[in-house]
Amino acid sequence: MEDTYTFLRHFADSWWLLLMMSFFIGCVLFALRPGSRKLHRDISKIPLRDDYDAAPASGPGTGSHTDGGR
Repeated sequence: MEDTYTFLRHFADSWWLLLMMSFFIGCVLFALRPGSRKLHRDISKIPLRDDYDAAPASGPGTGSHTDGGR
């Protein structure tokens, strides 16, 4: 039992750390690659887009709602 724990402990301290560090560096390089600037700029503007085509024409906030004569 202790041999398994010792093996896994050494594996986690060395190779797993190296694997996770490589994965992190790969993700950073993927996000900062030269061809992705336009894609990231478009994605960053998603919350600011007008979604009038997806909204119903007579929903709340469009001015066609009546409050029952109050």
